[in-house]
Amino acid sequence: MKHFLSLFVLLSLGIASAIADYEGKQSDWHGFDRYDFAMGDRSCILVTPKQAAAGRPWIWRARFFGHEPQADVALLEMGYHVAYCEVGGLFGGPEAVAHWDDFYAHVVGRYDLARKAALEGMSRGGLIIYNWAARNPEKVACLYGDAPVCDISSWPGGKGLGKGSPSDWEKAMQAYGLTEDTLADFKGNPIDQEQLQPLAKAGVPVLHVVGEADTVVPVAENTNILEERYRELGGSIEVIRKPGVDHHPHALKDPAPIVNFITRHVDAALNATEPFSENVLVRTGLTRSGAKFQATKTGHVAFIGGSITEMDGYRPMVCDLLQKRFPETQFTFTAAGISSTCSTTGAFRLDADVLSKEPAPVDLLFVEFAVNDDQDAVHARRDCIRGMEGIIRHARTQNPEVDVVVTYFVNPPILEALQAGKDPVSIAAHAAVTEHYQLPTIRLAHEVAQRISDHRLTWKQFGGTHPAPYGNRICADLIDQLFTASWSPNTRTPAVKKRSPLPKPLDSESYDRGRFLEVPDQALAGTGWKRTIPQWSAIKGECRTRFREVPMFVSTSPGETLTLEFEGASIGAYVLAGPDAGVAEISIDGGDWSKVELYHHFSKGLHYPRTVMFAAGLERGKHSLQIKAAINPEHGGSAVRVLHFVAN
Repeated sequence: MKHFLSLFVLLSLGIASAIADYEGKQSDWHGFDRYDFAMGDRSCILVTPKQAAAGRPWIWRARFFGHEPQADVALLEMGYHVAYCEVGGLFGGPEAVAHWDDFYAHVVGRYDLARKAALEGMSRGGLIIYNWAARNPEKVACLYGDAPVCDISSWPGGKGLGKGSPSDWEKAMQAYGLTEDTLADFKGNPIDQEQLQPLAKAGVPVLHVVGEADTVVPVAENTNILEERYRELGGSIEVIRKPGVDHHPHALKDPAPIVNFITRHVDAALNATEPFSENVLVRTGLTRSGAKFQATKTGHVAFIGGSITEMDGYRPMVCDLLQKRFPETQFTFTAAGISSTCSTTGAFRLDADVLSKEPAPVDLLFVEFAVNDDQDAVHARRDCIRGMEGIIRHARTQNPEVDVVVTYFVNPPILEALQAGKDPVSIAAHAAVTEHYQLPTIRLAHEVAQRISDHRLTWKQFGGTHPAPYGNRICADLIDQLFTASWSPNTRTPAVKKRSPLPKPLDSESYDRGRFLEVPDQALAGTGWKRTIPQWSAIKGECRTRFREVPMFVSTSPGETLTLEFEGASIGAYVLAGPDAGVAEISIDGGDWSKVELYHHFSKGLHYPRTVMFAAGLERGKHSLQIKAAINPEHGGSAVRVLHFVAN
């Protein structure tokens, strides 16, 4: 029978980039494309270069966008992006930092900008660049402050030599939750050691350009104090002083010293080796696929999983990474993610949706099922192992040289468990499989949990169970570390030895021979079952687009019996279970009848795709299945809709 659910995408050399199109209102800015957009109540700007420089560097302006733009324009001409997020009225306070957190996650995730930005703070913009950098030093290449405010008591407070601004002072106090009585104990200014220490420890270089006669932001109360304290902490700071110059004009007529400082330190940041994450388990690495890609200039890479794999998330980003690493290789990418499906379904559809696709065989396989095994299937450890191990053994049986990468994504229950020091059932089971077969593993869930606990990430920034672009970038970055570890210049062309035979399975009932059953048309004759496309418009509940035109085996009347012959040790069905789902009554080889519940906790409004097992642990050989629909006593439905009968 034709595999109607072989839903996959084959992409070759012309795959679309994982970098999204620019958003917002487009206009011209000094000969470059400017995009204005909003994030919540914040006005944002992104100006794009004609051609992005390697590593996609960017400078992030704080306050007075477009004023004295010489350095920004010069950097655009060199391939930098120029970014802006308006938070001037928040004086660098906690709310401003939160808005900048969201902006950073958005533009880095959506446009794949460099993970370390150059920050440019003009006047009061000095407050936000320092306060954000102190919280996120690992995301900063360098700081450029131009007549920067470094102490709110100086401006807008006017507590010393400066003019101050009474109206702005009131707003600044509100932004920080301060009163005149609590001000003396405030340690959140850029000049404070608490703010400078993280930057010095991270080695963030600093440049200030100041007017020595500044009467608005006096140098003695701002830059001079910060310079002295930063040097005492071991930090690197350069100060360009303009004799006789007041607060204005900002910047330098010739921006070369500013541009040289920024490009020097951004280049160093781009070329620096990122710390290797403990959550990238290299194990046997990817030497076989790498050698194949380089030697033959061809490669078949497949992705199987649930909606996280199906969405435009980490998968296209990884495709881009592969093409960049092997620019002369013609890749075929098979995308076999199907929303809501677990590793059990994955094991049974692996052959139809992945292994049978041309050009065979698959060289590199990415697998993602931790979240769906947890929240969708609510699998016990045994079922998680049977599904995941079935996928691995089946793929290795078809091609002993295939490299397999398993990634653990994260949902709120998994995150909560990890932060409590517990092993989520699905991840612990998958970890047992990956350890047994020594598979490269990306422990994204652990990485996210650690970053959130360390206040380097929020769940909102990550994007939730279905990650935002920034969350998917984190995953892609970890996979890129695996690529580097596997395909460094010294190991990219290894002498690859033939892989050892598969070890004994962890579970002898793993679905390593999982497949869709071929059901001859004559098997349906006189049974009351039919193979048809349901009339979804007349059936209560939503049916996803991918299933609406798919023929399936249907019985809606109790007692109608279908008999199927099969060979194997396990038998089940890949079903759509909606609001009218009934109960499947099952008999194997003429034995006693048993009942299998089809209704799922997501079936209330959706015809939910899931695989239910009727029998396992049978003596391997030929068997007979009898199945008939029965009424669900709790929900009242009697429908059985089978996409595929499955056997192992």
